[in-house]
Amino acid sequence: MKLQQLRYIWEVSRQGLSVSAAAHRLHTSQSGMSKQILALEEELGVKIFVRNGKHLVGMTEAGQAIVEKAGQVLLQAENIRRTAAEFADESSGSLAIATTHTQSRYVLPPVISAFIEKYPGISLQLHQGTPYQIAEMAAKGSADFAIATEAMNKFSDLLMIPCYRWNRAVLVPRGHPLTGLGRLTLADVAAYPLVTYVVGFTGRSRLDDAFAVQGLSPRVVFTAADADVIKTYVRLGMGVGIIANMAYDADKDSDLIALDASGLFDYSVTGIGFRRGTVLRAYMFDFIQMFATHLTRPLVERAIQSKNQADVDALFADTALPELG
Repeated sequence: MKLQQLRYIWEVSRQGLSVSAAAHRLHTSQSGMSKQILALEEELGVKIFVRNGKHLVGMTEAGQAIVEKAGQVLLQAENIRRTAAEFADESSGSLAIATTHTQSRYVLPPVISAFIEKYPGISLQLHQGTPYQIAEMAAKGSADFAIATEAMNKFSDLLMIPCYRWNRAVLVPRGHPLTGLGRLTLADVAAYPLVTYVVGFTGRSRLDDAFAVQGLSPRVVFTAADADVIKTYVRLGMGVGIIANMAYDADKDSDLIALDASGLFDYSVTGIGFRRGTVLRAYMFDFIQMFATHLTRPLVERAIQSKNQADVDALFADTALPELG
């Protein structure tokens, strides 16, 4: 049994049972990968994949268990490399971050700039996607860190640490009737067509819950994953915008008025997550603290030692998270 064979079956499982996609991802030939998978199955004495002719159409029960163990072995192999690299050269390596448009556009730029200045030898990759895709990338090892607000609890093998809390702003053009109200209510907002985030993005679930609790059914006429797109359609008069308050820039968005909505909705919490059992290098601990200054290395190490997510949540239960926006 070879480590490369385990890497092959792990990657094939991640690529929807497509050997060609897995071979492309690992920069090897499809035929060579297929031969190695067959050799591994022969050595183990069980079939890992179900085949229809030359095509893989499923995984056997044994195959599912083997691939899960293969993922654990590959994680430990990567941890060994990281441990060795920490002693060999602390200034080189790579860091892959998976996050949403909101984080990459409004929160991460100064953090990444400071990180690159401190670690010019680190190769940094930023992947954008839906919250579910982001969590999946981290859970499967395609990204070192996942940063998002939604869907992060759907993968039990991710360790999630809270970074900061934030709320929303109600966005309207200058002269809009809502700007003349003393204190904004949800009913006031629900009286107008709404332009906001797609379901599953940027704390949208908290927004929907707030209206539902008060028995309100707002008319959402347009949704987008990008706050800049939402602003564009507010400018066109399509409706009242609801965005993350961090996405409003008083200078660049001077034609729009951001009305405080912190009293209307519960705060959302953005977290950073990584695979359980992952060995973090020194620059990874630094990145986490650059992103959320309260997350010191000793505190993160305590979170890593937690037995489960409930213990992590308990660790931060009394922590006053910084507020962004």
